[in-house]
Amino acid sequence: MARSVATALKGSAEVFAALGDETRLALLAKLTQGEPRSIVQLTVGTRLTRQAVTKHLRVLEGAGVVRGHRVGRESRFTLDPRPLVEAQTYLDHVAKQWDNALLRLKTLVEDQ
Repeated sequence: MARSVATALKGSAEVFAALGDETRLALLAKLTQGEPRSIVQLTVGTRLTRQAVTKHLRVLEGAGVVRGHRVGRESRFTLDPRPLVEAQTYLDHVAKQWDNALLRLKTLVEDQ
């Protein structure tokens, strides 16, 4: 990893916390289609108010996975996948540590 594990963990923790909500995951799924979406567009098909969607978008923005920008009187939101890629890199690092630990355990057990 280019950054220290502690730094990656801190950034990933914010992303994981933001993704720990079903509504926010659904909003991200809508944003993966690539085009900027307004709050009204993100509210369509849900039982959420615009205020609730706005609250969830602010959490996602805080974690850096969503970017908002103004277009006239509207705010439009886009997905920024970089923090998700960093979180995946961190998970890969942890998975490798577990794989190594399990391999050491297997070797220990088989050598007995």
